[in-house]
Amino acid sequence: MKNKTLLIVLGVIAVVVVWAVSAYNGLVSKQEGVSEAWANVETVYQRRADLIPNLVNTVKGYAAHESSTLEQVTQARANATSLTLDPETATPEQMASWLEAQNEVGSALGRLIAIAESYPDLKANTNFLDLQKQLEGTENRISTERRKYNEKVREFNVAIRKFPKSLIASMFGFEKLSLFEAQEGAEVAPVVSFE
Repeated sequence: MKNKTLLIVLGVIAVVVVWAVSAYNGLVSKQEGVSEAWANVETVYQRRADLIPNLVNTVKGYAAHESSTLEQVTQARANATSLTLDPETATPEQMASWLEAQNEVGSALGRLIAIAESYPDLKANTNFLDLQKQLEGTENRISTERRKYNEKVREFNVAIRKFPKSLIASMFGFEKLSLFEAQEGAEVAPVVSFE
């Protein structure tokens, strides 16, 4: 009887250990999925940053007196590429700061593209048109990769909060990760006026 009880206790312990290892490994896999998704986000933002010098140089040849806009684009790019972020340790404030720098690049690029409207030769330049298409495609990729990142973060955050995996998560220091959030004011539709 004593041996039977010991075997039952050892069996229960073995099941708990196997479950704990499986739960831990599942959380590690989800965390790695977040890291991979973050790397994809960084890659598309880097692609955009790499296109900017070519676009600035193309515009510079046609619109040299638009130097303040060109400098703003260059400065925004420098600011955005100087910031690094580890999504596993980033606070929501750090994520917001990083995202603000990226949004500033987008705004500066918008102003640069708007300049083209004043320069018919620039609008017809094949290099400019090609770069503009590449940037447009990159912006779409950024949106897609940010969405995928948020999905992975949501899956991870849900997994570490659900019982009983929350026990393993707290034992091994798995913490909730930050999501990309909409820019402040994005919930308000812009006013369009044709006056």
